[in-house]
Amino acid sequence: MYSSIAGNKTRTFLIFLLFTFVVTGFFYMIGLYARSGNEYLIMGLVFSLFSTVGSYFYSDKLVLMTVGATPADKKTFFNFYTVAENLGIAAGLPIPKLYVIQDDAPNAFATGRDPKHAVVCATTGLLARLDRAELEGVIAHELSHVKNYDILLASVVSVLVGTIALVSEWMMRGMWWGAGTRQRDNNDRDGGNPLTLVLLILVLVVTPITATLIQLAISRRREFLADASGALLTRYPEGLARALEKIALYPAPLRSATTSTAHLFISNPLRKGKGGSWLAGLFSTHPPTEERIRILRDM
Repeated sequence: MYSSIAGNKTRTFLIFLLFTFVVTGFFYMIGLYARSGNEYLIMGLVFSLFSTVGSYFYSDKLVLMTVGATPADKKTFFNFYTVAENLGIAAGLPIPKLYVIQDDAPNAFATGRDPKHAVVCATTGLLARLDRAELEGVIAHELSHVKNYDILLASVVSVLVGTIALVSEWMMRGMWWGAGTRQRDNNDRDGGNPLTLVLLILVLVVTPITATLIQLAISRRREFLADASGALLTRYPEGLARALEKIALYPAPLRSATTSTAHLFISNPLRKGKGGSWLAGLFSTHPPTEERIRILRDM
């Protein structure tokens, strides 16, 4: 457990460095094409540093805003509060802040940068459909993410992957429109180096896909560990297994979920269904629910 926590902290630091390098490189390459390499390099470095610092301190707030979560009222969601308080004490963790999403699709996630600043969020559909033992399984799973520092890694990756996608789109638009305007203003029909243009397009296309694959791989690994840690906390793996069955049976996606936040949830909020090709599995945010349930029931 301690090695997992240390590993997540190290990976978060490495992701910060990688993100700074990638975004600065993006800006520098577009600068080379626009013949302003040094200016774009400085711009990219400032933007990437600002984004990494912001994602560390404000990733939880950005995620909650993105999914439309609101603070959970204790009287309305009494079971939610008592389960979180009891399991938090059992796990030796501070009681997390509790939020809800007004949506019938059952799902939940945890976010924050450390146990002292943790948030557990559940949909109203999940709180209405699960009995107490099943809810304990889900909350124990999310508190395991908190204890293992998965929340820091997942929240930071969520914000940075989304930022990379936005930067890529912005630069593609700038390359076709801004650079073209600049060429016309300078009466320069030749433009930038064609090899630079080809390499830039390749990087802009491949890098967001690679970042997404890293995001998904991190998500799939941590779900198995959180399932096991949650079952250890409750001493009742059947509760989480039944909860996953109910979540998987709901046919509609979570309306407020996005591709950059999907990996945070206990179950894929975007796509439902069984089976699928190897390629579909590669781009899945979560391991197969049937496999998770089987492992829980074999404990």
